[in-house]
Amino acid sequence: MVEEKKHYMTLEGKQKLEDELEYLKSERRKEVVERIKVARSFGDLSENSEYDSAKEEQAFVEGRISQVENILRNAVIIEDDGNNTNVVSLGKTVRFVELPDGDEEEYTIVGSAESDPFEGKISNDSPMAQSLLGRSIGEKVTVNTPGGEMEVEILEVK
Repeated sequence: MVEEKKHYMTLEGKQKLEDELEYLKSERRKEVVERIKVARSFGDLSENSEYDSAKEEQAFVEGRISQVENILRNAVIIEDDGNNTNVVSLGKTVRFVELPDGDEEEYTIVGSAESDPFEGKISNDSPMAQSLLGRSIGEKVTVNTPGGEMEVEILEVK
């Protein structure tokens, strides 16, 4: 039996997924079923674009439900152990400066299911996080990004 991938996330991230799942099952499913009913009333299904569109939407919703259920089934909650606040680890926020230009950035390292770079949350699988994990305040780290190498210095871990 193949072992399922573990999905690391915070309690907040897990709650968000649980809320999404509840919404998909209780509201979106009903909306899509209603769209299908209405589209069927238009007649011949072989040339009914409304029906085809509703069925595609139903497939998307059911796929997302399955995906979220799988993520939740394999969720591993990131807990702050309170130890070694100077070392970058999963669930912690790291502030660093790009060298030599001095641009400061701050990211929280989370699991891939919860990542959202626009909210300052990067996946533990990303090149940036992989380079920072296990490193300490004051360390200079070379990060291999798709755009090339960059060097950063870790300023703060919280």
